Amino acid sequence: MAIQEWGLGLTYNPVQNIRKPSPGEGRDRRLSPDEEKRLFAVLRQHSNPMLVWIARIALETGMRSSEILTLTRSQVDVKRRVVRLTDTKNNEARLVPLTQAATEVFKQALNNPVRPLDCDLVFFGEPGKDGKRGPYAYTKLWNQAKKKAGLDDFRFHDLRHEAVSRLVEAGLSDQQVAAISGHKSMQMLRRYTHLRAEDLVDQLDAIEQRRSQKPRKG
Repeated sequence: MAIQEWGLGLTYNPVQNIRKPSPGEGRDRRLSPDEEKRLFAVLRQHSNPMLVWIARIALETGMRSSEILTLTRSQVDVKRRVVRLTDTKNNEARLVPLTQAATEVFKQALNNPVRPLDCDLVFFGEPGKDGKRGPYAYTKLWNQAKKKAGLDDFRFHDLRHEAVSRLVEAGLSDQQVAAISGHKSMQMLRRYTHLRAEDLVDQLDAIEQRRSQKPRKG
């Protein structure tokens, strides 16, 4: 900034070689089936269905809240079952495949009967002082809903964490998961991925069973 924008005459960046602190450990908060059931039961009670729609999209796709809220109708292709993201955290566009559940949610959102004619956002909010509509403001309602569901420690971003972990548990490779989630490095991907120990036990049992069924040579 000092060199390029302010023109202070520096010939090199004096902080370039300072060692950066290592990233902290990723959160390992997972969403149990019972918690998911309670949470979405509460979200569905809200009068505006966009609250439960954005939560379901986050859980089904692993998209960030900012990516979901800035979506326009032209970015969602329900026939091909993909979403094209252009406004991402790492500034790299990507195509996100949609599960059947996510596709159904987007169909409902795109056919929202109360959408104003001049608004192209999939998830839109109330008009501001300038009369223009921005993205749907979900934070306050989300906090109320998770508290009512008994999930005070659960963050909206944990839905992305849960989605990415489920993709890994489903058997997708790190490269495939990263292509969906948008993680630029495997290190960052692993910080957001925490496998359920009980699922790993089942996989170990399956491996052992296959070994026992193989005929032994000699």
